[in-house]
Amino acid sequence: MLAIFGVVLGVVLALVLKPEMPLWLQPYLPIMIVAALDALLGAWRAALEGTFSDRVFAVSFVSNVAIAALIVGLGDAIGVGSQLSTAVLVVLGIRIFTNAAGIRRKVLHA
Repeated sequence: MLAIFGVVLGVVLALVLKPEMPLWLQPYLPIMIVAALDALLGAWRAALEGTFSDRVFAVSFVSNVAIAALIVGLGDAIGVGSQLSTAVLVVLGIRIFTNAAGIRRKVLHA
């Protein structure tokens, strides 16, 4: 219940305060969102399988976002940012669809 309250509070605050994203962070935001979605779907799948750990989720969430941003930042620094962004999106996309398939199997028994 506390997590749901936190999400609702965050959405309301964002709608009321309308924070602006710094320009230097904007290219990294899509990659960070996809990395966070990967961690969330992995946690959901683990919960359905009975192997969920809040510590593993927290570490996975933070490290996925940080590593994805670091890889894209490194790519920007050496001039191949778009190629590394694509690579990160492909890898995380595969993981997201794998987790989604596992969730579907557990929920729908299909």
